[in-house]
Amino acid sequence: MTDEEGGAPLRCALAPQRARRVRRPRLLRAPAAPGGRGAGVDPGPYDEPGPVFLHARACPGPAGDALPFTDGHRALRRSSHDGRILGGRLVGDPDGFGAAFAEAFADPRVALVHVRAVEYGCFLYEVRSR
Repeated sequence: MTDEEGGAPLRCALAPQRARRVRRPRLLRAPAAPGGRGAGVDPGPYDEPGPVFLHARACPGPAGDALPFTDGHRALRRSSHDGRILGGRLVGDPDGFGAAFAEAFADPRVALVHVRAVEYGCFLYEVRSR
């Protein structure tokens, strides 16, 4: 597919697709389920397959080490190791993510935090406890 307007949240680059006037890069839309698999987390009843967007060709990956997708309102949803939702927090300021993650992982029951777009509820990425 092509993203004519730009903005598709690219999972491979952890950045939104930029609109281009001349040549529009082709993207792949693939199924994924952000349930914490591989992190020792049981997705439980919240196993929710949905689409992710990827560059159709080689992608160098994320640029830098800054947190991705901090440019709008995001819902940070906490989950336990057994797949229970432990609440969440709305973050609307790029500087608020650090405090929100610190607050989440101060609770020893929290195994991971999903970062989601507020507009559509789309899963963007997860942050796991150490």
